[in-house]
Amino acid sequence: MQPTPRAVLLFALAVALAVPWTLLLGAWWQVGVALPLTALLALGIDAALAPRRSRLSVEANVPEMMSIGRPARLTVSVGAGRNVGGGRCVVLPEVSGPLQPPAVTEVDWTGSDSGAAVAEWPLQAKRRGIGRLERIWLRWTGPLGLMAVHGRFEIGRAIAATPDIAGVREVALRFAQNDALFGQKAMRQHGEGSEFRALREYAPGLDPRSIDWKQSAKHRALMCKEYFTERNQQVIFAFDCGHLMSEPLEGVPRLDHAINAALQMTWVSLDHGDRVGVFGFDARVRRYARPIGEVANFALIQRQMAELEYRPEESNYTLGLMDLMGRLDRRSLIVVMTDFVDTVTAELMLDNLQRLSARHLVLFIALRDRALDGVATAEPRDLRGLARSVLANDFVAEREVVLQRLQRLGVLCIDAEPGRLGTEMVNRYLDIKRREML
Repeated sequence: MQPTPRAVLLFALAVALAVPWTLLLGAWWQVGVALPLTALLALGIDAALAPRRSRLSVEANVPEMMSIGRPARLTVSVGAGRNVGGGRCVVLPEVSGPLQPPAVTEVDWTGSDSGAAVAEWPLQAKRRGIGRLERIWLRWTGPLGLMAVHGRFEIGRAIAATPDIAGVREVALRFAQNDALFGQKAMRQHGEGSEFRALREYAPGLDPRSIDWKQSAKHRALMCKEYFTERNQQVIFAFDCGHLMSEPLEGVPRLDHAINAALQMTWVSLDHGDRVGVFGFDARVRRYARPIGEVANFALIQRQMAELEYRPEESNYTLGLMDLMGRLDRRSLIVVMTDFVDTVTAELMLDNLQRLSARHLVLFIALRDRALDGVATAEPRDLRGLARSVLANDFVAEREVVLQRLQRLGVLCIDAEPGRLGTEMVNRYLDIKRREML
């Protein structure tokens, strides 16, 4: 136990009154001496009424798994076997790993006879990995708030921070709603494939190139051909795990934003009958998982993406992308998820993407920084603000130059904010399938 600031102030006030009382009123010196003693007695009473550590019980409700960018809830229940008159209780959880430290919280345990109190925190993870709730620290006082007691309660519970699949659930629910509305979906979907499906009468909005003129002359009406979409094609997600992708964007590392969006496109790809592979590189190749199909394997692909690690090295595009090209024996859709700073640092990336796009269909994914756009468009109020605005405009302009060069090379590009990246990727994938670009 230790005195609180309130106890120190009380004792100092008692001494400050006792000294002049004794000096000025010598006949009543006993009263002056009694003031500090009374303060000490109050401290002793408060210490005796404070709940004992052996009578305290601490229970923590910890989630076993949480998603990056979405807070989970940590609940700690503190119970006192005997609590006369209440007092204050301050709770602090100690966490480790990628978990952000919660703030100190004061709870009120005077609301029930047993003195039970509950504290809650929104628990967030900065990165993927395994975090731990190590222990709970408590600091409580007696009913007078004069004596404080410190206690440490070991917890040792693990919390896995995984990629966010909430967007995948939304995509799956949207597809399920379409199936429920229009009936069970055929295993082979129609689109602009190469296998003939049926004839239908031409309607505004259909591609005029699909008109069959011989059948139109026979039926005396414009008739269009419909085809089955191609299935069992390969989709490879190539993740840059270098230092630029480890930098945070809106509080979450860029690599995690990329993985979250890739999982949405992965589910749609598997649902459409294609196979999905995972490739990770930085200064060297870190991971390659061969493409697999079936929606039942989504959890396996999710685990493969979750095992991608943050690396402090600069990415070697020549080694990484050329290694990937050598592993693929058929034309594939390669989704390159990376980042760049300016046109100078992007030169090697552009050269290797040009070689890759000569044999495969490349979809280049870049994350747009909303804060950078805000600085570039903000009205400067001083010279420092003007310098920041000019520098931000230069970065935005060079970024546009790189994206335009990629498009001229035949590379498909998506430059979107993290919140819209998954939707943009799914829409682009469906457009690729519809147009049979593979």
